Amino acid sequence: MLGLGALGVVTGRRLLDLEQGLLAPVQLRDPTGLSGLVPAGAGFRFYSVTGGQPERTSADYRLRVGGLVSRAASLSLADLHDMPQQTIVRDFQCVTGWRVPKVRWSGVLLSDVLDRVGVAPAARAVRFSSFDGTYTESLTLDQARRRDVLVATRMLDAPVTRAHGGPVRLFVAPMYGYKSCKWLGGIELTKQVVPGYWEDLGYDVDAWVGRSNGRGDDPT
Repeated sequence: MLGLGALGVVTGRRLLDLEQGLLAPVQLRDPTGLSGLVPAGAGFRFYSVTGGQPERTSADYRLRVGGLVSRAASLSLADLHDMPQQTIVRDFQCVTGWRVPKVRWSGVLLSDVLDRVGVAPAARAVRFSSFDGTYTESLTLDQARRRDVLVATRMLDAPVTRAHGGPVRLFVAPMYGYKSCKWLGGIELTKQVVPGYWEDLGYDVDAWVGRSNGRGDDPT
């Protein structure tokens, strides 16, 4: 098992009392200079910019889609499940250097969500917000329409857990993990890319895997 935890980039300030007590504090040696948490037995590391995990149940979850669209929407988890489903099996790569191979993700193509609301001609980018109230991310419209960008509702053949950013999170397969917004609560079509939480602190806006770790991964 990959163990419990979540994906993203971190403040890592204190040990969180996560599911079944499987997480232990460690000091990470990474480009951010921040500390984080590693599940016992390795796998995913837990990162949160708020130091906690927000919660939405399947009953009260809503994904609000608006901005430069023809018809704004508020999508429930059931609405997302009723849309065509896509599965992607890809490595998950953190900008800090760790990687989890062949993670299986399922959900709705972001492009299908955009088609559902109708993208206005003036839109050039997509902004994402977390229901943690703090985290944001952005993609260009072309990037958002790639067939390896998911509004993910399942991970490792099970619903995305709260600790992993569920019940719904973004998964941007060809980019570093900080682009894959956890606890996805909002999608907004915008005229231009609005730098996200970590871009405001100096991270790359175009976060193709391999750009800063020397791996040379092909983003296509």
